[in-house]
Amino acid sequence: MLVLPAVDIRGGRAVRLIQGERHRERVYDDDPVAAARRWTAAGATWLHVVDLDGAFGGRPGNSDAVGRILAAAGVPVQVGGGVRDLETIERLLDAGAARVILGTAAVSAPDLLRAACARFGERIAAAVDARDGRVVTEGWTAETALTALEAAVRVVEAGVRRIVYTDTRRDGMLGGPDLAPLGDLLAAAGVPVIVAGGVSSADDVRRLRRLEPAGLEGAIVGRALYEGGVRLEDLLAAAAVGPEGT
Repeated sequence: MLVLPAVDIRGGRAVRLIQGERHRERVYDDDPVAAARRWTAAGATWLHVVDLDGAFGGRPGNSDAVGRILAAAGVPVQVGGGVRDLETIERLLDAGAARVILGTAAVSAPDLLRAACARFGERIAAAVDARDGRVVTEGWTAETALTALEAAVRVVEAGVRRIVYTDTRRDGMLGGPDLAPLGDLLAAAGVPVIVAGGVSSADDVRRLRRLEPAGLEGAIVGRALYEGGVRLEDLLAAAAVGPEGT
């Protein structure tokens, strides 16, 4: 199972937003490239990078910082936040992104999602961000009537081969992931899923590891790493062993 450290960028700095709320920001590094290098030096084999200004504003807001991370990381990077057209996708891929994540566009622009999947294949992922089971968009500020399960089925039907699922209530709360809805989503999606929201310990990773046969591919970790609640090395070790520690 993969463990992907998160590098969320707002105003050019590496930050975390508690439950995605803009007024609950914690700044961890003035240089997001330094944050990215810290995690790769600790053994990260993938990074999860989000342009938060892009997510809120609808167009990329930290292109320079994202580009510098892509140039310096030395490992595959998946990038999201404010990606709303094919030109932005192509620009990110050309800059070195291994994968581009469509969030709001995956829900509000199905034609774009289908076109992106047809053109770029495995290099497109869809974000299914949910609050109390309902999908949220526009940087998690707008709630839709769509359930997470409905969204998962729709994006897969559009051609998506990988989903990034975030339980926004748990994001940044350090309380562990909620496995019940995750199990339902894995069954409905039928494609690999990377989960975010609440992952904060090696025990959390071991619990998630048990869902790997059902399609759980990885876990995104943010605040727990930045605040020293857990070492990335310990999460990677937990991800590398079987469900019973073998």
